[in-house]
Formats: sequence, structure tokens, C-alpha cells
Amino acid sequence: QVQLVESGGGLVQAGGSLRLSCVARGIISSIYDMGWYRQAPGKQRELVATIGEGGPANYADSVKGRFTISRDNARYTVYLRMNNLIPEDTAVYYCTADRGYYGTTWGQGTQVTVTV
Repeated sequence: QVQLVESGGGLVQAGGSLRLSCVARGIISSIYDMGWYRQAPGKQRELVATIGEGGPANYADSVKGRFTISRDNARYTVYLRMNNLIPEDTAVYYCTADRGYYGTTWGQGTQVTVTV
């Protein structure tokens, strides 16, 4: 069984920065794309960013130029560096890992709150 454990969320003022981390733990055969999604209160879950095994990244338009996704394959870890945060970034952020045949695994979520 594989679990994704997120950390790094918290409370920050607008204009500030946070870095989220997510590590995969357990018996891991392979992980392909990794990514981050978020869900704000009363809204649907949305894609924030994804990154392939070799590093190509995709971003939601709303975070382009402010967020950077990266990964350390040796440590089964994905990061999300968030700069110039705005109140609209407030949400629970979820890490995902595409494990191919075994499907997509989700983390438990970490809260990010941005105050004015």
C-alpha cells in the first residue's frame, strides 16, 4: 500500500510564500505523473499543477508565473513552491501520484489560508 503524506500548508499573508511537500511512502513500484490539486470551500476540486517523471510541468492558468512544481524521484517527493499568494489561493491542497496499473493515489490534503 502506498500513502502520500503532505506537509507545508499554513496561514500566510497575501504576497507571501509557502512550499508544500508530498512524499510517497510504502512499497512503491513506479510513479509516473505527480501533481497538486486544490479545493476551496463551496467549489469543485481543480488542477493546480502536474509534473511528469522526466520533469515536464503543466500549470493552471491561475497559478502560472507564481507557482513552481518540482520533484525528487529518488525520494518519491513532489514539491509546490507558491509565491505571491493571493486570497483566492485559499484551499485544501491535495497531492496525487499516478501509479499506472494501480491507479491514482491521493494525499489527505493540507490547508493553505491566505489572508489580506
